Amino acid sequence: MGCCSLDCFVYFVLSIALAFMAVSTTLPPPPDSNITKTNRPITHHDPLSLNASKALRQSNFKAIATLLHVSSEIFLSSSPSTTLFAIDDSSLFNTSSLPPLFLKQLLQYHTLPLRLPMEELLKKPQGTCLPTLLRHQSVQISSVDKESRRAEVNHVMISHPDMFLGDSLVIHGVLGPFSPLLPHMDHIPRSSLCQSDSNKTIIEEEEAVPVKIDWTRIIQLLSSNGFVPFAIGLHSVLNRIIADQHKNLTGVTILATPNLVSLSSASPLLYEVMRRHILAQRLTKKDLASMPDKALLKTLDPYQDLIITRRGIVNSSQCFMISGVEIVAPDMFSSNNFVIHGISHTLELPRA
Repeated sequence: MGCCSLDCFVYFVLSIALAFMAVSTTLPPPPDSNITKTNRPITHHDPLSLNASKALRQSNFKAIATLLHVSSEIFLSSSPSTTLFAIDDSSLFNTSSLPPLFLKQLLQYHTLPLRLPMEELLKKPQGTCLPTLLRHQSVQISSVDKESRRAEVNHVMISHPDMFLGDSLVIHGVLGPFSPLLPHMDHIPRSSLCQSDSNKTIIEEEEAVPVKIDWTRIIQLLSSNGFVPFAIGLHSVLNRIIADQHKNLTGVTILATPNLVSLSSASPLLYEVMRRHILAQRLTKKDLASMPDKALLKTLDPYQDLIITRRGIVNSSQCFMISGVEIVAPDMFSSNNFVIHGISHTLELPRA
């Protein structure tokens, strides 16, 4: 939060809350809303919102805690059961230039009309789409790891699972918003992660269909277009990569660099380097640009994710980096099961 004082932050949260209350009381509900209204009144003294606000505040999600306390109807009045993904304070603090109506939509986009504790969320397959309170908008469970009990929604890590567990309300804390926050935005852009019929939101329970990755074609394209060292490196470890993929892939994204560090085919580091440059799903430049700040990208190394970084909401949706590296040649080659992007330099291996 930099040099801003605590009083500054409190005033910011209260101003946003008052703006939300004004928007909520002046705007009628959409006529074609697909959410069933309930008859239970929600007041600022509702024990549910008070207890949930207390739990949020104890985990330092003070902005959402305040909003839930003074304007709980945004989250709780539309469904008998609710799951809220609470955005961390630092991400919300940078939204003061955005209109209140958009911020209300942002919170609705992070609220599900169903009860989904972490135990149930981990049972759902990767790729499951979940309806939100924002009409015709869904979010996707983009990653699930039952062993470590970690999950991501729209490529954003759930950092505080089950922060609050009530009979009708569940709250999880997340590291950032599910959509990029850019200046002059007046609506949440439709994510390419969940492309369903615009007249309904669904929970997709079927596993994604695995495909056979055309590795030979990938290596040919790399070697004939100026990425010979990278192609040689990939070919050297390809058998091991294929053998180690216990879960069938639905697609891959190759982050190719023309100046791959010089490593012999026998070097154990070569295998680690190559896995770090291959994402475990097919993501075009448009897909990557639509992801929010701090979104995590799964590589073929299950223990080493990459991260989308933006300099702030002032940047355009096209301005981002992947773990400190720029995409200099997006969508160079693409097929149904792979896409190849050229990057500025080799992704560094994290230090042990």
